[in-house]
Amino acid sequence: MKLARFDAGEGAEIGLVTDGLIRLAAILPEAPRDLVSLIAGWSHWQPRLVELTQRPADLPLDRVTLLAPVARPGKILGIGLNYADHIAESGLGTPPDQLWFSKPSTAVAGPYDPISLPRVSQQLDYEAELVVVIGARCRYATPDQARAAIFGYCAGNDVSVRDWQFRTSQFMLGKSFDSHAPYGPWIVTADAIDPLALAITSRVNGETRQASNTHNLIFDPVAQVQYLSQVMTLEPGDLLFTGTPGGVGAAFTPPRWLRHGDLVEVEIEGIGTIANRVEAD
Repeated sequence: MKLARFDAGEGAEIGLVTDGLIRLAAILPEAPRDLVSLIAGWSHWQPRLVELTQRPADLPLDRVTLLAPVARPGKILGIGLNYADHIAESGLGTPPDQLWFSKPSTAVAGPYDPISLPRVSQQLDYEAELVVVIGARCRYATPDQARAAIFGYCAGNDVSVRDWQFRTSQFMLGKSFDSHAPYGPWIVTADAIDPLALAITSRVNGETRQASNTHNLIFDPVAQVQYLSQVMTLEPGDLLFTGTPGGVGAAFTPPRWLRHGDLVEVEIEGIGTIANRVEAD
């Protein structure tokens, strides 16, 4: 099942994606109006939404603006160095434990929104990533509990400002610029996809830069959720950026930084494509 947040000209709504969009407010007026509430109450709403998948869509996708599925996640967390080829190109060693950083909610951007080239740096880079959407509160999770806490998946771009990222031992600043966490185009629920068998690709102006498969993840999504839950309570709507494969701009000689006007696409098999144009700040 695919769930989207969109604007058809009357403000943000939730829709079920089939061959178009089924507007939940029109068909289920008692349903929550935001995706976090829908996710949190999923056991109640899922059977009713399954029934809706048999209905024809009432709104074509090309008549709406798709928005970031969760507008302001409580937490956005990203793991570094989680594909072997990216570790090799970075010149860094394989970390003995999962290496995490955070991104603020102000970094969120929609699947087709512009991403900013900041006035304080020219070292703007892309990172194609599978994004996990948390669906249930969990703490000290077992592997089974961690798996059950994953609501679904999106395509994302962990946009990175490299000189700010490496000014200190902490990556956070270089990962935190406004608009540098575009994701979507919708959430594919966990029961509809195998997260460890998905082709993942990034393109800049149509040129393929990254091409891998999520089976190459070192720490898979379940291991990531379990590990993080030892530290903090994960909650519905939290996002995990699960790592990027080799081929980032910083690894080229010379580096291939993003420039004003560049179009960056991230495509993940079974999920879809996001496409973001770079705009100078």
